[in-house]
Amino acid sequence: MLINDTDFIKLPLHVKGKVRNVYDLGDKLLIVVTDRISAFDVVFPNLIPNKGKVLNSISEFWFNYTKDIVDNHMITTDVSQYPEGLSQFKEELQGRSMLVKKVKMVQAECIVRGYLEGSGLKEYKETGSICGIKLPEGLRQGDKLPEPIFTPSTKASEGHDQNVSFEELCKIIGTDLANQLKEVSLALYNKASKYAESKGIILADTKFEFGFLDDKLVVADELFTPDSSRFWDMKEYEPGRPQKSFDKQFVREYLESINWDKKPPAPELPEDVIRNTELKYIEAYERLTGKKLG
Repeated sequence: MLINDTDFIKLPLHVKGKVRNVYDLGDKLLIVVTDRISAFDVVFPNLIPNKGKVLNSISEFWFNYTKDIVDNHMITTDVSQYPEGLSQFKEELQGRSMLVKKVKMVQAECIVRGYLEGSGLKEYKETGSICGIKLPEGLRQGDKLPEPIFTPSTKASEGHDQNVSFEELCKIIGTDLANQLKEVSLALYNKASKYAESKGIILADTKFEFGFLDDKLVVADELFTPDSSRFWDMKEYEPGRPQKSFDKQFVREYLESINWDKKPPAPELPEDVIRNTELKYIEAYERLTGKKLG
């Protein structure tokens, strides 16, 4: 079953993102992960089969795996335990939704980079640094960094998030909280990247969102998904060029081939791009969790 929208849920819509629809249940939220796909901040008309289930199930796996480092907002993914009569939508929601505690979000994106790619690569080429952190000279695209680095950004309500230095983050949210976010983010990345490597996968970088629940820091939103992280196959890893990743690689390559101006409306995606993207998401889930996607 493909899910594009969730109008069948007659509850207050808390937020509608590019991929997730979030409903307000008082002190809880219901996160529903659709099969929508976006690239370059534009949502496409096509859906990617099983994408919502993969993203939701990978987050569930990592929330459980990292509880020893920091708690999270997840309550359950079992639709039969959902309130507000939501169990009647079991067919639509099972596997692609999560009941979570409502937390007060920290207004910062916590990014950890273990390899040189993306906006970090661009900044390094211009300044030799990322978010004020000086790096060795001569690094190539995709090179492993001497050690993982914490490179936060401010959350923008519109447009792109802005990378900031750790010192700037301290001024925005306070030194104690900034230090706590840095310490927890690096611990999460180190544990997950070590696990991923045991499955033949490189976790190049990732981003976290945190919030507070009764004055306790928790990780929220999604965790180590192909949408929030760069996963590379260790067998195909070769620094000095773009790596093949377990996410929207086929979509991005297709879009670059047609010279799309990266502005709405988004073009239709060919069937082979949709199918290959679906298979990449499923492969990421099954290799990381050791389970078949239900």
